[in-house]
Amino acid sequence: MNNFWSKIKKPILVLAPLAGYTDSPFRQICKEFGADVVYSEMASATALFYAGENLKDNPTLELIKFIPKEKPYVVQLFGNDPKHFAKAVQIITEKRRSGSLIPNSQFLIPDGIDINFGCPVPKVAKQKAGAELFKDLKRSREVIKAVIDNTDLPVSIKIRTKAGEVDCLKFLNYVSDLNISAVMIHGRTLKQGFTGPIDTAIIKKARDYFGGVILANGGINTREDAERVLAETEADGLGIGRGALGRPWIFSQLRIKNYELRMPDDIFKIALKHAKLMEKFKGKQGIIEMRKHLCWYVQGVPGAKRLREQLIQVNSLDEIKKIFKNSAV
Repeated sequence: MNNFWSKIKKPILVLAPLAGYTDSPFRQICKEFGADVVYSEMASATALFYAGENLKDNPTLELIKFIPKEKPYVVQLFGNDPKHFAKAVQIITEKRRSGSLIPNSQFLIPDGIDINFGCPVPKVAKQKAGAELFKDLKRSREVIKAVIDNTDLPVSIKIRTKAGEVDCLKFLNYVSDLNISAVMIHGRTLKQGFTGPIDTAIIKKARDYFGGVILANGGINTREDAERVLAETEADGLGIGRGALGRPWIFSQLRIKNYELRMPDDIFKIALKHAKLMEKFKGKQGIIEMRKHLCWYVQGVPGAKRLREQLIQVNSLDEIKKIFKNSAV
């Protein structure tokens, strides 16, 4: 196993997985600003399992494609059934099927596989996946083992501090004998969701139960947040998700002392570059999906409310350029 995690200089700065946001264009932008590792959006192990041999134009396989400049790149899977995970991992890590490359093969082999045990979203919870799966220690262990047994890539997990009666220490102790390379711990409970303070003390205690790379996650929006969380947790690095939305340069801010904040014109240039990548990778649909990113980019910019009202309706690159040009006047 080529464990890339052990070769990265600490503190490791990671773009944490965010459904609907951490697609290839956004990952590329974050890598340019210094993210060490990037994660895919959550991909369904069950969807890959039921795709069987019919992989051509498979939406889930398309979801996790990437390009070499994104490496190291980790695919995150969610689900509940160990058999589904086993098959999904086989599909993801096979270079060839039936003697020919997988259809639409911009598909490359990722650097790692991550299992989601932290998502609190209701539609994921209904599948007994994400944070709901975290509550079931026996099933969680079976899922992790199924992944490890079916790939030679390093396996990581993303968990929360607590869900139901299970906390992260109990969880890590239960799977301590399994070959897990890294764990990202969201410092909030399932009940907290995405709001409230993070529990840095329990992340620090996780070191007593886990010998691999520990990444602290949640509530990291500034350099001050990052320095405090690293000091209080003694983690090996940080997973930054929402803190990077509309501010992919946060990785440079965390890496370079006194890194200057971007002026509106600089922000517009970055947003436009992002939009061009979205159009390149997804066509017109990419511009539609870009709307939510554009709203994040203009947060704090003079006239942000008016800009959001315009940007939420854009259908082309030219429209985005025109809005930014008029705003700069």
